[in-house]
Amino acid sequence: MSDHDDVPSHLHTIRDLIRWGASRMNEAGLHFGHGTDNAIDEAAALVLHALHLPPDLHAEYFQSRLTPAEKQAALDLLKRRIAERKPAAYLTQRAWFMGLPFYVDERVLVPRSPLAELIERHFAPWLPDSRAIGGILDLGTGSGCIGIACAYAFPDARVDLADISAEALEVARRNVDEHGLEDQVEVIQSDLFSALKGRHYDLIVSNPPYVGLEELDGLPAEYRHEPRLGLVAGAEGLNVVVEILRQAADYLSRDGLLIVEVGNAQYALCEMLPDVPFTWLEFEHGGQGVFLLNAAQLRRL
Repeated sequence: MSDHDDVPSHLHTIRDLIRWGASRMNEAGLHFGHGTDNAIDEAAALVLHALHLPPDLHAEYFQSRLTPAEKQAALDLLKRRIAERKPAAYLTQRAWFMGLPFYVDERVLVPRSPLAELIERHFAPWLPDSRAIGGILDLGTGSGCIGIACAYAFPDARVDLADISAEALEVARRNVDEHGLEDQVEVIQSDLFSALKGRHYDLIVSNPPYVGLEELDGLPAEYRHEPRLGLVAGAEGLNVVVEILRQAADYLSRDGLLIVEVGNAQYALCEMLPDVPFTWLEFEHGGQGVFLLNAAQLRRL
């Protein structure tokens, strides 16, 4: 950063800082894949957080001039992002999912699943009557964002958040509390379905670990800050997904649905299980590698 230490004195407005931060991030070759996909959005998230301003601040305010203390706070965050290679969400401890704010730290993955789009439209057309949904399981919940978003979308459903990691569940509990959903959402420590005996769900949604060991080695530095337990699932990345497929039918109601995100592991999964009738879902706002199976299909496996 020393080559640019003289530059910040010429930065005066919010717009100046965002532009400078984005240029320095691109110069440093940072990776964007944890809530933003480009340097400008990443820099904006950090600058606005440092200034205690909302992420959807109206553009007319971007010409506002900053006090020296405000400018320093924003610069410090931008410089940390470059030096530490930490995703912005870990620096601000705030991430957004389906338009909702969530607390995050390095005990959980940064929320970024395309499942938000499905939840927002109540899983239409796959769920013909969303009012009939009584129970939802977010399996491998991490921060709790998927299950909490489901609780908003289905206010009459009871929602369970399950994860093997006690540390992740501390974050999930905090988010349940911050959203005031303690009466609707239960947090359960469980190795997949092990602590859920006797429970049945109309909808099981999961974003499990699906990164293979070789793929992990090739990921950008930003991913090294995320919990390995939430990313890696054996050599091919399929260990956890296969186990979910093996057990899920026992926990689904008669007409229940299983929806699982497997990302890039989609192709390896189809190769491994060519006879499974996966329905691969499509997204308007980007994203892939999410399959759907119903209870009847799972029972036939």
